[in-house]
Amino acid sequence: MIRMGLSFLLASLLVLPLAGCWDRREMNELGISVAMGIDKVGNQYQVTVQVVQPGEVAQKKTANGASTPVTLFESKGQTLFEAIRKMTTISPRKIYASHLRVVLFGEQLAREGIEESLDLLSRDYELRTDFYILVARGTTAANALGVLTPLEKIPANKIYESIETSEKVWTSTAVTLDEFITDYVSDGKSPVLSGIMVKGNEATGQSQRNVERIRPAAALQNAGLAAFRKGKLIGWLDEEESKGYNYILNHIKSTVTHISCPRGGKIALEVIRSDADIKGYVKNSIPHFDIALRLEQNAGEVTCKLDLTQEETIHELEEKSAQSLKKTIVHAVEEARNKHKTDIFGFGNVIHRADPASWKTLKADWDEHFVDAVVQVKVEVKMKRVGTITNSFFEGRKD
Repeated sequence: MIRMGLSFLLASLLVLPLAGCWDRREMNELGISVAMGIDKVGNQYQVTVQVVQPGEVAQKKTANGASTPVTLFESKGQTLFEAIRKMTTISPRKIYASHLRVVLFGEQLAREGIEESLDLLSRDYELRTDFYILVARGTTAANALGVLTPLEKIPANKIYESIETSEKVWTSTAVTLDEFITDYVSDGKSPVLSGIMVKGNEATGQSQRNVERIRPAAALQNAGLAAFRKGKLIGWLDEEESKGYNYILNHIKSTVTHISCPRGGKIALEVIRSDADIKGYVKNSIPHFDIALRLEQNAGEVTCKLDLTQEETIHELEEKSAQSLKKTIVHAVEEARNKHKTDIFGFGNVIHRADPASWKTLKADWDEHFVDAVVQVKVEVKMKRVGTITNSFFEGRKD
């Protein structure tokens, strides 16, 4: 019996080395894709992948000068899966997409609908779901992915890190695949995606000369938020509307605003803390929402005559800042209701949690009820610091 057990153990140990390598794929056999662009050409999908050239990323120069660190492959198919697999007819390596940083939809496809594309992205076992998805505003995904960028050799990294950095210190919204799908299937919130646009000359931006100039001919720039109704792009939020959206959804980590001084000039204010609370209820079959926003901010730049040593001055700045922020939030809500006619803020989910019985009667045509909802906004601002000096040299200047 002991001998049989030892034989079984020995056989198991001999099998173990064979178990881990049966599906191995060597790195030099794969094309590492870091970005994917999806467009529609006629009735076919056009897929563009940005593939890293490892040798060019590592070395600074070649015998013939600098070479591009990435290359693009494009193919078309009736489905995305066909288009991606068909790429093997032009790529010497199988495209490996587990390291995707961004997936970019062309604006035309986004307006037609991206539902079919989402199925592949969420179904394929090789894809992770931590990449950002965006819309190429005013252009195709292929054109946007063709622009070479300074500082970041790999354009996909530039797009990813620009969205991530701007989300922390400005007003961008980084949206992953899982987050978009969660909003897509929700009855009480419509999804949004960040936009990116090509600023400048697209043709020159796709050549090596673009990164050899002190002022590139073309650049990739964050371009507001794309509002969706289910899977279709229905409109854009500009920078100020995007800021209002992010205040309401508690996405603001830090940003900068400004207000006008009483006697001319401006004061720049750094938001260091933002906390929004939304309460909802239904009265006479009409949804009501109360948005309470509390902020803390610092004075970052003063280009006017203000006596910041006076408590009265601080209170006046807090009040003016609160009024300005309230205007921003109200404008974002009104644009979503009157122009886009879709609830991108998740007000429907608020009603669902607060009054499930009323929600059952409202959810079928929630966007129509959202347009008629009553929304009240209250903003409270506290000034925390005025910087390393109190009054600006403007205060002591004689006219």
